[in-house]
Amino acid sequence: MWGYSARDVARLLDLPVEQVRRLSRAGFVSPRRGPRGALRFSFQDLVLLRAAAGLLRARVPAARVRRALSRLRAGLPEGRSLASVHVAADGRDVLVREGGRAWRPESGQLLLDFEVADLARRVAPLVREAARARGPGALDADAFYSWGCDLEPGAPREARAAYERALEIDPGHAGASLNLGRLLHEAGDLAGAEARYRRALGSAEQEGVAAFNLGVLLEDRGRDLDALEAYARALRADPSLADAHFNASRVLERLGRKKDALRHLGAYRRMLGR
Repeated sequence: MWGYSARDVARLLDLPVEQVRRLSRAGFVSPRRGPRGALRFSFQDLVLLRAAAGLLRARVPAARVRRALSRLRAGLPEGRSLASVHVAADGRDVLVREGGRAWRPESGQLLLDFEVADLARRVAPLVREAARARGPGALDADAFYSWGCDLEPGAPREARAAYERALEIDPGHAGASLNLGRLLHEAGDLAGAEARYRRALGSAEQEGVAAFNLGVLLEDRGRDLDALEAYARALRADPSLADAHFNASRVLERLGRKKDALRHLGAYRRMLGR
């Protein structure tokens, strides 16, 4: 079964194994159970446990920690890498940043500041070891997809191979297609990335991000009108995508449509509270 054992988590977070189990029993995370009843934690659980341990060390009451983690869990991106997420304290609240977005899970006075990417880099060797130990055929498409998400910051080439393996097993896996498209985009393979982004369109979970990424790629290919259509599709799927408004305003400015550009720029600023 995919995931990390309590001992794996303890090693990765520099916590006693019993504290990991105690935090789990207290309801800070909801790990799955393996075939023999052993706890199996996801990478998202690692992020939440890392945050919980920091909050408790800062003497934040447990009830407030649970509320903060509940909101943090709800705000973490689904179906894609958490590498771009940064969890910090701004003096009063937990502040979580991802790209152009930010939100504050309720917490109180805190001493907390960590990049999820740093945690992901520590995870990468463990994931490679686990995948080799299980051997070919032991993991399904979702497991390879999860492996890819965990590996991206520390081992992007192996993450790409994991997404490709997920798509061999399930060609319709939208998350793997989206993430592979992003890696291809970053590597300069624009044609390959566009094909992958388009395969991810139509997925209820991935539509907004897939359309946004497609818009960025179409801009890179000099297809501004097509990019505008992609940003509009992204905003229909997910109206909270502030960066889609910003990018659309930039494209419209290039096209000489200043009034429309200002409308999108205004929406972007309102969403970011500027």
